[in-house]
Amino acid sequence: MLRFASTLASRTWPEIRLLPLRAAVALGASGLGQPPRPGQLLNAYCIVLPLGVLTWWAIPQLTWVISPSIDAWAVRADPGPIHRGNLVSFMLSHPLAGPKPVPVTKYALCMAGDRLDMIEKPSTAPGQKDGWYFCNGQLLGISKPFGHDGRRLEHFRPARRLIPAGFIYVGSHHPSGFDSRYYGPVAISRLTRMERVL
Repeated sequence: MLRFASTLASRTWPEIRLLPLRAAVALGASGLGQPPRPGQLLNAYCIVLPLGVLTWWAIPQLTWVISPSIDAWAVRADPGPIHRGNLVSFMLSHPLAGPKPVPVTKYALCMAGDRLDMIEKPSTAPGQKDGWYFCNGQLLGISKPFGHDGRRLEHFRPARRLIPAGFIYVGSHHPSGFDSRYYGPVAISRLTRMERVL
């Protein structure tokens, strides 16, 4: 143990000995062993502090998207009426999403008053069926019987042909997207229109 402590001390002492000199450089000195230059430090603060404040303000304005089903890395709220194809965000409460609601970003694909058809067809998984979802005759996506973790997925079975007023079918064209294929249309009051930043 003493040998280890001695080896550690001999390796770290040169770095510890240089700390005062490095502190002087951090305070604006032109090099090791040179006197501090507070004016240079003040100039650095004039650059770094505004950038730090701008970053501190900007980061909360963005929502980072980690889903491969959306063609965006970062989005921000863009209040206003939602149109087909707009990005929308909402809080999803679902057993597969976990015990707490999670923020989700999707596309508005099928709007209130549009015709939503679902046709069940045999799945590639033996003995299972997939739901094929169409909006006004255009294919939106196909459900899967199981998630990537092997858990059973129940697809949404619409009770009506038309999307009711105040609701939007949300999703993406990604084959593994977890969207309205599984939980149905979402109330517009829960949705926030978003715009892509990155």
